[in-house]
Amino acid sequence: MNKMVLIGGAALVAVAVVAGVMLSGRETDGSETVAANDETPTVEISIENHLFSPAEVELPADQKVKLVIKNLDPTPEEFESHELNREKIIAGNSEGVIYVGPLKAGTYPFYGEFNEDTAQGKIIVK
Repeated sequence: MNKMVLIGGAALVAVAVVAGVMLSGRETDGSETVAANDETPTVEISIENHLFSPAEVELPADQKVKLVIKNLDPTPEEFESHELNREKIIAGNSEGVIYVGPLKAGTYPFYGEFNEDTAQGKIIVK
């Protein structure tokens, strides 16, 4: 009987977490907490013709930042960065959100895994 209560409780917690994310209107890759407000600075990066624009982004050190990746190409692209520990497939003609930081000063390269020869960029944290 106790086993059923624990399973039910875990299911209830899972439903509450999913509902909270759905109500927040935000998408995450699961590696960060969804913020309760919109005070997080936002930076937009687009993908067009298999190129990131801007290819170089400056961010403040020690601050969480929301990256909105807009894929303007009809084909999917995967935003990937080993240094940021992030990867996310962005479907064609859509966008995705990736939270990074707080980061220490330095350079953090990222690339499009499906078009590595052209889709290259870096985040410079100062």
